[in-house]
Amino acid sequence: MKNVLLTITYDGTDFCGWQKQPDQRSAQGEVERVLSIVCAQPIQINGTSRTDAGVHAYGQRASFAAEFSIPTEKIPMVANGIFASAASEKSRKASGEIAILAAEEVPSEFHARFDAIGKKYIYKILNSQRPDPFRRNYCYQVGRRLDVDAMRQAASHVIGTKDFKCFQAAGGKVLESTVRTIHSVRLGSLENNEVKFEVIGDGFLYNMVRIIVGTLVDVGLGRKNPDALPEIIKSKDRQLAGHTAPPQGLYLAEVFYGNEALRNAAEAMKE
Repeated sequence: MKNVLLTITYDGTDFCGWQKQPDQRSAQGEVERVLSIVCAQPIQINGTSRTDAGVHAYGQRASFAAEFSIPTEKIPMVANGIFASAASEKSRKASGEIAILAAEEVPSEFHARFDAIGKKYIYKILNSQRPDPFRRNYCYQVGRRLDVDAMRQAASHVIGTKDFKCFQAAGGKVLESTVRTIHSVRLGSLENNEVKFEVIGDGFLYNMVRIIVGTLVDVGLGRKNPDALPEIIKSKDRQLAGHTAPPQGLYLAEVFYGNEALRNAAEAMKE
């Protein structure tokens, strides 16, 4: 029996999300379908992050255990060929919506979700009045000019171990605690009309990153004061935070296993 850890990238535009849903097309469902062909048996995977509909991933991680004959390192090549073949049959595309970037054998007790100690998300904002059909599924377009310096000032207040209940959307799983640790954030400069927000934390509440971004956009538009963030967080009141930014700008960038990897990534964002 092999226990395999996968690194997966996908375009979430046409998926109901990562998690399988009845009668809907999901990223998890597509990966399991293809892996079942590759491994010649039914495969079920455990994903790290349950991304929502329209959310993308550069580095989703998932694990599964099974007995199969194909060398583990060959799984990406074979699986990606199947993903690309299915896409080509529909619209002559050379790549599928999903690609497996890596497959590696891990200890039998390893679990992709439960052993993860942190994640990095990226959110992309297109700050332009000009419509861009080619980027509409991959960023949040804000027409009015944003004050990026004010947004950066506001974002600095998110760092630390705090109760982030104000950034939790209704409808998620009821949690014992809404305390999370944000290790590092970075808001880049405006380049090619795009602003990129990056955040690393030990965990995130339902829609937390999207609400943080919506709050930062409100700051950038002058609707909120950047120094109001500490009081908003302290209030634990969702109504005081900003709007929920749309899903298409959000990317699961990386999942961390081991304190050193998490620490190095957080330090690199501060440079």
